[in-house]
Amino acid sequence: MCSIKSKRRIAIVHDWLPVYGGAERVLEQMLKVYPDADLFSLIDALDDESRKFLKGKTVKTSFVQRLPGGKKYYRHCFPLMPLAIEQFDFSGYDMVISSSYAFAKGIITGPRQLHLCYCHSPIRYAWDLQTQYLKESKLDRGLKSWLVRGLLHFIRMWDSRTAAGVDAFMANSRFISRRIEKVYRRDATVVYPPVNVERFETCREKENFYVTASRLVPYKRIDLIVQAFNAMPDRELVVIGDGPELSKLRRLAGPNVKVLGWQADEVLKDHLQRARGFVFGGEEDFGIILLEAQACGTPVIAYGRGGALETVIENETGLFFGEQNVDSLRSAIAEFETREWDALNCRLNAERFSARLFRESFQHFVEGEWERFEAYSTGVETRPAEGRCGWQQTMPEEVMIDEAAQGLGMEQMLPS
Repeated sequence: MCSIKSKRRIAIVHDWLPVYGGAERVLEQMLKVYPDADLFSLIDALDDESRKFLKGKTVKTSFVQRLPGGKKYYRHCFPLMPLAIEQFDFSGYDMVISSSYAFAKGIITGPRQLHLCYCHSPIRYAWDLQTQYLKESKLDRGLKSWLVRGLLHFIRMWDSRTAAGVDAFMANSRFISRRIEKVYRRDATVVYPPVNVERFETCREKENFYVTASRLVPYKRIDLIVQAFNAMPDRELVVIGDGPELSKLRRLAGPNVKVLGWQADEVLKDHLQRARGFVFGGEEDFGIILLEAQACGTPVIAYGRGGALETVIENETGLFFGEQNVDSLRSAIAEFETREWDALNCRLNAERFSARLFRESFQHFVEGEWERFEAYSTGVETRPAEGRCGWQQTMPEEVMIDEAAQGLGMEQMLPS
C-alpha cells in the first residue's frame, strides 16, 4: 500500500491544547504517522515542557486564542467554539483528520476533500451526561440553569449537523462507538488509543497499599474511593492528581488516605509499580491509566462500566464492582484480596494497546479510506461502498485485536 505522506497535503485539527493529557498522547502518535501534516487547534496554552511532543511544530490557532483570557478561560468560551472551529480554512488540503472530543469534528471541508474523525467522544456534557454536568456545576436550577440548557440545546443541534461532514469515524473504544451510533447514527471503527507501555517496568514485588490517579474532577468519583478506604482504616490508599476536587478530597481523607496532589511522572510510575492494586471509580470512555497500571504488573479494581470493560480482563488482570457506592467497592476489595494476581498477565494485556499497534491500525484505516475516496473521486469506483456515509470501514475491531494478540503470542488470552 502506498503512503499518503508523500502524495497529499494533510491537516490535523485538535480541539485545544492546554495540557499534555490522554487526547494529546493520541495526537502525538498521529503526528508520528504523518509528521508533515499541519496542525490546527482552537487554543494553544501548552508550556515549554508539555509541548515537547510537538517537536517544534507550529500550531495554527483560532480567534479564541487572541481573546482577553481566552487561553486560560477557554472552557467558558464554549458558546463561541462552533463559530471558531468553522473559521479555519482547509481549502488547500486534500485530507483533514480531526481529533475530537468536543468541537474539532465541526470543521468545514468540501466534496474534493476527505475528512476523517478520530472521536474520543461526542460532547459529553451536551448529550447523555448533561444532567450530571449541570448538577456538578450547580447549574441544575434557576435562571442561569435555563440559559445554560438553552446553549447546550444549540450545541446539540450544531454537533448533530456537523457529524454529516465527517466521511468516516474512528472511535477510541466500543463504548464510544456505541455512543457515536446513538448520537450521530453513524458507524465507527474502533482504533484503541496508544499506551506507552515501554516506559513502564513490570514489578512483581508489591507493597501493602492501593493507589488511584486521575484528574480530580467529580465524574472520576475519587470521593467514592476515599470514602470506601475511610471505612477500612487498616488499608492504605494513595491519591495522585490535581484538579478542582483536590481541596475537598484532602478534607474528606482519613488518616489512612494520602492525597498527594500533582506528582511528576516518575513519582506516579513508582507508585503504580509498587501498589498492591489500582482503584478506579469513574465511568471512563477508555481509561489509559488503567492500562498504565497493568503495564506495571498491577491489577485493577474498577467500576464495571464504560471503557474499563475493554481494558481489564476480569479475574485475569482485575475485578469490577457493579455499583458506584461504598459497599460495592468494599466488597470488590475484599474479594480482590482473596485472589492471586499474575503481574505478567497484567503486562501482556497492556501490550495489546501499545503505541506501535495504534500507529499501525490508525495508518491502516486512514490509507484504506483515502484509497477508496480517491478511486471514487476519479470514477474508478462508480458507487460508494456500503456504509452510513458511503465508506466501508476497513478494519473490524475483532481483527485488530486478533492481529495484536498474534503479534504478542497472546492468542490464548482472547475470548472464544
